[in-house]
Amino acid sequence: MSIQAQSPETTQIHNIGYRSYDGPRLGRAYARRALFSQSLRGAYGLGRSAKSKVLPMILFAVMCVPALIIVAVAVATKMKDLPLDYTRYAIFTQAVIGLYLAAQAPQSVSRDLRFRTVPLYFSRPIERADYVLAKYGAMASALFVLTASPLVILYVGSLLAKMDFADQTQGFGQGLVSVALLSLLFGGIGLVMAALTPRRGFGVAAVIATLVISYGAVSTLQGIAYGTDNLGAIKWLGLFSPVTLIDGVQTAFLGATTSFPGGEGVGPTAGAGVVYLLVVLALIAGSYAVLMRRYRKVGL
Repeated sequence: MSIQAQSPETTQIHNIGYRSYDGPRLGRAYARRALFSQSLRGAYGLGRSAKSKVLPMILFAVMCVPALIIVAVAVATKMKDLPLDYTRYAIFTQAVIGLYLAAQAPQSVSRDLRFRTVPLYFSRPIERADYVLAKYGAMASALFVLTASPLVILYVGSLLAKMDFADQTQGFGQGLVSVALLSLLFGGIGLVMAALTPRRGFGVAAVIATLVISYGAVSTLQGIAYGTDNLGAIKWLGLFSPVTLIDGVQTAFLGATTSFPGGEGVGPTAGAGVVYLLVVLALIAGSYAVLMRRYRKVGL
């Protein structure tokens, strides 16, 4: 059998061999930071398709538009104080926050569960705690960006309107503390609900149901308690909804005006506020523990 030699113009050399990696071994810390960064970017559709950017960017704009309107009115009319306190803004826009969380929490974790890619993460130098910390941190950070950005707009606008610097700085700081707690609490609850099922649609429904039903039930019961002059029960009923929990903490410790029926007279005092704060911290720690337990099973 003869072999015909190819001309130099048609000769091709294919090297399909493998080479060992000679670069630096970056380890768990780098992998954790990379997963955090990728998850945070993904929460706003960055690095994903154009369609994935539409909803988070629209919700981000919806969060900021009221703040821009308030600033415009305050500067034009030379107001001495903002018409909406920093600590009230997140409560005022809670529906937008809930929609954002319902859309992005399942996107963060449900796809990994559905396509069974979680074991691939754990085949690298990354452990379950790293995965949970990165996902939790990214979701909480995304919520903080969503909720803190309007406060920055309000603060800059108040300074442009030449409002009292000390009062506005104090209110701005209190607002940041409030939305930081809200971000940790909502982020943990959202990820727990989303991680219970690999189906994104079920995760969206679970997050919305948890936030909306709990808030609706608590608000209804508080209204009934107020209507029947059972004012002492109003502040304790607030322990059973994430939104009212944040409302109670900031009312007790951050000088906020309560949204509970009856106003200032029924809001949590410092004593009840300690209970509110402990419940918030317990829910944050509990969310982390539930996620760790969940990924201990799915990672096998």
